[in-house]
Order: sequence, then structure tokens, then C-alpha cells
Amino acid sequence: MRIELQKRPVASSTFAYVSPLLALVLTLVAGVLMFIFLGKSPITGLYTYFLEPLTDPWSREQILVKATPLTLIAVGLAVCFRSGNWNIGAEGQYLIGGMFGAMLPVLFSEWQSPLMLPLMLIMGMLGGALYGFIPAILKARFGTNEILTSLMLVYVAQQLVDWVVRGPWRDPKGFGFPGSKSFSESATLPKLIEFGDAHYGAIIAVIVAIVVWFVLSKTLKGFEVTVLGQSPRAGRFAGFSAKKMTIFAFVVSGALAGLAGIGEVSGSVGKLDDKLSLGYGFSAIIVAFLGRLNPLGIIAAGLVLALSYIGGEAAQITMGVSDRATRVFQGLLLFFVLACDTLIHYRIRFISVVKVAT
Repeated sequence: MRIELQKRPVASSTFAYVSPLLALVLTLVAGVLMFIFLGKSPITGLYTYFLEPLTDPWSREQILVKATPLTLIAVGLAVCFRSGNWNIGAEGQYLIGGMFGAMLPVLFSEWQSPLMLPLMLIMGMLGGALYGFIPAILKARFGTNEILTSLMLVYVAQQLVDWVVRGPWRDPKGFGFPGSKSFSESATLPKLIEFGDAHYGAIIAVIVAIVVWFVLSKTLKGFEVTVLGQSPRAGRFAGFSAKKMTIFAFVVSGALAGLAGIGEVSGSVGKLDDKLSLGYGFSAIIVAFLGRLNPLGIIAAGLVLALSYIGGEAAQITMGVSDRATRVFQGLLLFFVLACDTLIHYRIRFISVVKVAT
């Protein structure tokens, strides 16, 4: 007997909804096997990862904190991926956005104004958009592979931010530690709860997701994104420009990644330091696909992946599990999401092989 994949005449709407749920179930099964191989109780492990954080108010707040940048970046990536452009460098755009947005409170620390925070958010979006424009123009003008260029630019951004916080922007009163001056109150995103960690960036992320969903599903620009992503030839017949779409998608994606960067700097940290690069730009790829490249689905997917972060930290403390186990969970989730998505366009057939005697 052999197994074959047979292309469906029409994409399965059932598996379009079932696929993410099936991927989650398969990830949990693989997680059970992983805990068994590690010599840990799988029941305790899954409880610690996925249920315990939901029972603690502080952990629930931390889930919201981590879901905020993941959601913003993933919504931007959804625009790129749906248009047929592969932005793998959102981490770099996130970093540059954080650095650009931090210019005002670092270089003009004495300026106290209600305009400070809005201008910081705009600067962050501008920085991310400009950094996203680089691989876009290289692809549109020279046909360069955007996967490679956007990915390589991540390492440039990491080194640039590291140099800035250790050099010209380092706080002279920071005892030699890398990092800028702490931001003033006018340069800090307000907290959702007094003395809490969750900030108004979470509300911004939800608003952005709703706006992008509306644009993609209800406007001509959204139709253009979909057509060029699914059939570039049909898009050309409709008069749409693939080159302009590449630039548009990367600029939007970079701007939202940059907004996530300055949101993290201003809302969660309160200054620019060398710990800004936490891999959110890469993890957001998982969020985007788990959310079916739908901005509303991405909100839920961002919370799920944020839960894996907090659960992973809890497992490290209570079970002695390495932080790499969290990355394994995230990697398995992406693998199963992509594998299960195959069932949307293909069905599995079991074919009996009859051997003819000679």
C-alpha cells in the first residue's frame, strides 16, 4: 500500500477551519512524546505550559504583554504573505522601529509634551517601513530574492541597535550597562492597570488588526492583494502592478513591525537596550499562519503563542526544562500548521499495490 496526495478540484472549506485545530492537537501529542523522552510527566508538562498560566493574574497579564508585539507583527506579515511576498525579516524592522521611535526621548530628553508619544509611534512606524522598503525595492527593481535580503537585514539591525546602546546612546549614569536613558512619563505608553505591565499597545494592536481586516476584506486594495497573491497573471490582466504591490506590502508590514518595536520599547521596557531582540519577528510567522493570515484570527493566535512563552518560562522554573523546549513547541506548531494546510488543497489516498506473480 502506498500513500498519495490527490489535488482537490476545489479547496476544502472544512479543512480551512479544521486545519489550525488539528495542528494544535498534533502539537500537543508531539509535546507529550517530548516530555516522555525528557523523563518528565507529560500531564504536568502540558498543565504547566497551557493551563497554569491562565490561573494566575500576573501570568495572564504577561500573556497580553507578549501577545501585543506578536499580533502587530503578524498582521503586517499577513499582508505580505497574502500578496505573494515573503517577508522573513520582520525582526529587523521591529528593531529599527524601536530605535527610530527612541530617537526623540533619547536625543530630546528635556522635551516634555503630549506630542512626544504620538511622534514616537509615528517615528517607529517610519523606521520599520523604511527598513522594509529595502528588500522590497531590491525585489521590484532587480528581482532579488526577498527571503534572503529581508533575513540578512535582521543581523544588520541587531548589530546597529547593539552599537547604538553601547555607544552614542548609552546612559552615562547606567553604570556601564548597555542601554539608553529611561524614558520620561510623556514618552511612555500608559498602563492598562496601575502598577501593572500590560499597556495601551494591546488596544492599539486590536484596533490595527480590525482596520487591516477591513481593508483586506472590504476594499479594492484588499482585493488587489488577494488577486496578486493567488494569481499574478490574473492580476496583470486586471491592471494591477506586482512591483507596486511588493513595495506596498513590505512597507505596511515593516511599519507594523516598527510600531511593535517602539511599543515594546516605550510600553514594556521604558528605554532602548540590548535585550530588544527577543525573536518576536520570527515567532510572528507562526502566529500569521496559525491565524490563517486573517487579522482577526491572528489576535487569537497571538494569545496562543504568548501562552506558550509564559508556560515555557514556568516549565523552566518548576520542571527544570530548558528554554529550548519552548522553541521546539513553537517549531512543531508551525510544522503542523503548514502540514495540515496541505489538506485544504489535497486529499490523502491509500492505494493498494498488487504484486503480479511472474
